[in-house]
Amino acid sequence: MTDFTLRPWREADAASIARYADNAKIAANLRDVFPCPYAPQDAATFVESCIRQEGRGQMCRAIEVDGEAAGSIGLFLGSDVYRRSAELGYWLGEPFWGRGIMTAAVETMCREGFAAWDIVRIHAEAFARNAASRRVLEKAGFALEGTLRRSVYKNGEMLDSCIYALVREEAP
Repeated sequence: MTDFTLRPWREADAASIARYADNAKIAANLRDVFPCPYAPQDAATFVESCIRQEGRGQMCRAIEVDGEAAGSIGLFLGSDVYRRSAELGYWLGEPFWGRGIMTAAVETMCREGFAAWDIVRIHAEAFARNAASRRVLEKAGFALEGTLRRSVYKNGEMLDSCIYALVREEAP
């Protein structure tokens, strides 16, 4: 596994994020709010939002590898009856895939979320065809709760998605 650091975002991270995020393979497995192509202005807007919203129901971190931001991971608090739950989201630049970085980042982020917030559950939704992301969640201790059939419309096709969750009592 390559060494990495989870840290708060800095405005200077926008350049490396724009470079790594501008990848159709990454965008194909994320919600449409993640643009493709991914322009420098998209990166600047994203980083600024992470900085501004920190502590306001979200915890976003840069995944730093080799001295630069190479991806993103975040927890987002639920509201109303979901206020004791948080949603996890993440992506990592393609040059860093397959090194165990994301599994370790998910484990670290979940520990931080459970420690910082009065939550009992963290959930994540992966497209069913995204075997790598599903494997990350499973290695990090998440349990598959179900498959939502034809729940996602992405790039002109209907896809299944999988809901995974980690509850506090079962967290590694």
